[in-house]
Amino acid sequence: MIVFGPLLVIAGIGFICWLLFTLAVFALPFFGGLTLGVWAFHTGAGVLGGILVGLVAGGATFGIGQFALGFVPWTWLRLLIILVFVAPAVVAGYSATYGIAHMAMPSATWQTIFAVIGAIAVGVTAFFRFTGMATPGPAGQGMART
Repeated sequence: MIVFGPLLVIAGIGFICWLLFTLAVFALPFFGGLTLGVWAFHTGAGVLGGILVGLVAGGATFGIGQFALGFVPWTWLRLLIILVFVAPAVVAGYSATYGIAHMAMPSATWQTIFAVIGAIAVGVTAFFRFTGMATPGPAGQGMART
């Protein structure tokens, strides 16, 4: 049984990390949409109104992030925008990995080690996916003219 614990953790982390890698870019829009949808529901918008507000808020958050990356001229501000989108993905990666490790391993130290590794992996992947969505610079810039 002691052999199956680490193997189960690695397999579970692999699946959850794959899922988180796929969805990590959308962690901030999801969180924003969920928060505003719940707020709208509790202020009397009803179930349908809460869902609609949540979908619009999530889409607007993602759209504003993409728009800002496309039109912000400063590299430091682009990095800040990307970090704002990557931070919730890191937290989600840590939480998911820690939950899996908590179910399969009794040692709190190893649970934390696996959780930190999962958070780093999800954060790096979200960073590269989000920077891959950013529009490239103007065409022809930096080319030698003859």
